[in-house]
Amino acid sequence: MRCGDVMKQDIVWCWGTEPVSQVALRMRDHGVGFVPVVDGSGRVVGTITDRDLAIRVLANESSPRMPVESVMSTRVLTCKPWDPLAHAEERMMRYKKSRIVCVDEWDRPVGVISLSDVADVERGMRSGEVLRSITQREARGS
Repeated sequence: MRCGDVMKQDIVWCWGTEPVSQVALRMRDHGVGFVPVVDGSGRVVGTITDRDLAIRVLANESSPRMPVESVMSTRVLTCKPWDPLAHAEERMMRYKKSRIVCVDEWDRPVGVISLSDVADVERGMRSGEVLRSITQREARGS
């Protein structure tokens, strides 16, 4: 199975220059908590989560007008739609991440794979291994 077979294609993304308040509204309106951030050429340069907004903006009492690029995570986990799903799973386990962004040959976002997507298609041993590996991060409080 390939990453493109599993990825959600109706993704929400944002520009790094957008205000965090605008992205928070988009998250709310689309019911998502994870958004890839792109630069002027459309390449993925980061991600922003609802948790990032709570910890890096609200908890610091920062301006809702500040740009996403000032609070986004810059370490982006990516894969290609034609990669084997096992490749994405391995990367998610290695980096203790529950989501990976699928990008095209120009590094533009074309989909997202979450841990729940992996669990849906790989019921059994492998999804349990991926889940245990990723959630170890939660137990450590990282």
